Amino acid sequence: MKINCDMGESFGIWSLGCDEDIMPYLDMANIACGMHASDPSVMTKTVKMAKRCQVSIGAHPGYADLQGFGRRYIPMKSSDLTALFIYQIGALQAICLSENASLDYVKPHGALYNAMMKDDSVFTALLKGIQSYNAGLPLVVMAVPDFEKYQDLAASYGVELWFEAFVDRAYDDNGRLKPRSEPDALYTSIGKVEKQALQLIEQGSLTTATGQIIPVHADTLCIHGDSPLALPTAKLLHDRAACP
Repeated sequence: MKINCDMGESFGIWSLGCDEDIMPYLDMANIACGMHASDPSVMTKTVKMAKRCQVSIGAHPGYADLQGFGRRYIPMKSSDLTALFIYQIGALQAICLSENASLDYVKPHGALYNAMMKDDSVFTALLKGIQSYNAGLPLVVMAVPDFEKYQDLAASYGVELWFEAFVDRAYDDNGRLKPRSEPDALYTSIGKVEKQALQLIEQGSLTTATGQIIPVHADTLCIHGDSPLALPTAKLLHDRAACP
């Protein structure tokens, strides 16, 4: 089970997360592309860091929402959303090329990620963007009970999906993340994180906020880089992968 983390989300003199400490424990780095966070210098620094640590690089595009950190939904025409998506992937791709590094996948951020899983028109707009830019780039989406629906739609555009589950977030009974506005949506206990991670890895399931157990088909586990538990979680999962 590969470990991925949202990275490179600082901006100018404003710093977020502890990317340098976390990076050595990851398999995949989702690097912000300048719209919800980051800037060209931060993107370049993070790409260099990922390359040095031999971590796979993914584009992490979101809505153009620096003030809201990309966590606010922005209604857009499908064609405009496709263009915004391609723009951000291309920006990170250019930096990767300049550093002789490869861009390996795409994972939407925040509100765009959630909108993709709720609205097929948003999901389709992103698929069109990848198809027209580089259909060989896998798209990372949430591992949900009805994952076959998304798999079939992506296949019609020639795009591969990688499914991810979250070790530091609470789920509802529909297999979706609890909104951050709700209590206990983000875990603050490393014990809770470890319990959910082990259940996902060993049993292929998770326990929802109400105690329901649901199956989860996941290829990768996500850590939120802005979480205070990001570093201990990365170490925990890395050690778990090294000692199965």
